[in-house]
Amino acid sequence: MLRLTEIKLPLDHPEEALRAAVLERLRIADADLLALHVFRRGYDARRRSAIHLIYTLDVEVRDEAAVLKKHTPSPQLQPSPDTAYKFVARAPDGLARRPVVIGMGPCGFMAALLLAQMGFRPIVLERGRAVRQRTQDTWGLWRKRVLDPESNVQFGEGGAGTFSDGKLYSQIKDPKHYGRKVLNEFVKAGAPEEILYVSKPHVGTFRLVGMVEKIRAEIESLGGEIRFQARVEDIVIEDGAVRGVKLADGTEIVTDHVVLAIGHSARDTFRMLHDRGVYIEAKPFSVGFRVEHPQSLIDRARFGDFAGHPVLGAADYKLVHHAKNGRSVYSFCMCPGGTVVAATSEEGRVVTNGMSQYSRNERNANAGIVVGISPEQDYPGHPLAGIDLQRSLESRAFELGGGDYNAPGQLVGDFVAGRPSKALGEVEPSYKPGVTLGSLASALPEYAITAMRDAFPAFDRQIKGFGRHDAVLTGVETRTSSPIRIKRDPVSYQSLNTRGLYPAGEGAGYAGGILSAAVDGIEVAEAVALSMVAGAA
Repeated sequence: MLRLTEIKLPLDHPEEALRAAVLERLRIADADLLALHVFRRGYDARRRSAIHLIYTLDVEVRDEAAVLKKHTPSPQLQPSPDTAYKFVARAPDGLARRPVVIGMGPCGFMAALLLAQMGFRPIVLERGRAVRQRTQDTWGLWRKRVLDPESNVQFGEGGAGTFSDGKLYSQIKDPKHYGRKVLNEFVKAGAPEEILYVSKPHVGTFRLVGMVEKIRAEIESLGGEIRFQARVEDIVIEDGAVRGVKLADGTEIVTDHVVLAIGHSARDTFRMLHDRGVYIEAKPFSVGFRVEHPQSLIDRARFGDFAGHPVLGAADYKLVHHAKNGRSVYSFCMCPGGTVVAATSEEGRVVTNGMSQYSRNERNANAGIVVGISPEQDYPGHPLAGIDLQRSLESRAFELGGGDYNAPGQLVGDFVAGRPSKALGEVEPSYKPGVTLGSLASALPEYAITAMRDAFPAFDRQIKGFGRHDAVLTGVETRTSSPIRIKRDPVSYQSLNTRGLYPAGEGAGYAGGILSAAVDGIEVAEAVALSMVAGAA
């Protein structure tokens, strides 16, 4: 196979135009093109009047060597890389101890799946409930204002990514094509095959639910064990090495390999690890609000007359502004045709996040508009200080919302002008249980408010209508990424000072989003497998 890139065709090109474009680019006869497969399809919408599709193709030709020679050198034509996944180990017979995976989010379930596929029969400990019961618990907050601190948007089977847009793309470097392994497993579990070739694949919440259940079933069929409502209360560490874990119900599991895939909201676990002496450091994250616009406004701004085209779908955006006070303001986790959701995991606090279904057909677009903060500048002194800051902002949002899990809100025009909002315009906020209008000026530190007020006029110049008066801001967005990093050795993937402990995924500070977390789960699972094989030798 040969990998052919940068094939550019009009948005509404006929099917046969793709083959014709390959023949023209390679300068070969039709009979010499044996097969072609779409590896990636994106679009170029920089000119709204002439949107083009951009293809990357794998092609099979009659005389590959001759075609390569004819086009050498050409960065657009190279041998296709081998993206097939190859297991690094196989569990030896008679292993005395099984690996433990803490957390059943994207990182945890991919680590467990890989370990199970290699024969290691992992034990997976998830503090929340199975995904369908968890969904009902989450609706309990959204519809009835009743929070279950152990089963919500943050905790439970599938992790925080279950209640999101289900984005399956990332900017991580992936030289071993582990992302392909993740996508192939997702397709096997029920994701649409298009995630293998569209440039910005997503699956949405409802599809993720079914996928997670099928992945769980495969782990179990291969000898893995998954325990729900199994919160890890302590890790047994002796002489700088893991010797087991203790659960809240008193159960103790003896193991010397623990994958720590706990997500970015397991604050009690972070505290326990710090108390046990596991090396943790504070890291930067971001805070801000969710903003909602009519999706039709974003579609028109990005696609012009092609807005609503079925190939393009609902439009997204990515915005960055460097404010006069030195802060960076940017859009985060943009959800086309989605909703703003209540995402707290602690009582008496309000947190927002964004979610979309696969169809992305809700009325509003939403995104986090957030400001970067750092431990050196904004929460110095203690590795867990970022968590204290998050909690203070979330408690303030609960207070501003009225103390009943309503979120505080404000119209963009009023926010920029510095006056409270008293009535909605055309944009109806989607956050449930509800939004209490007022002023968001005290919801974040002054430097963040100043930077965001500076950013909206700049964003409006990039997307006409972005700064419209009645666009709705909902607070607060605080869990953009983990506020800590549990540092690990770059070769062994083990904690710097605790052998057998493998910090992984978003909670440990090594991923951001479903795909990157799942890829990290693969890498950590390989490290565990190699260590266990070496230990058994």
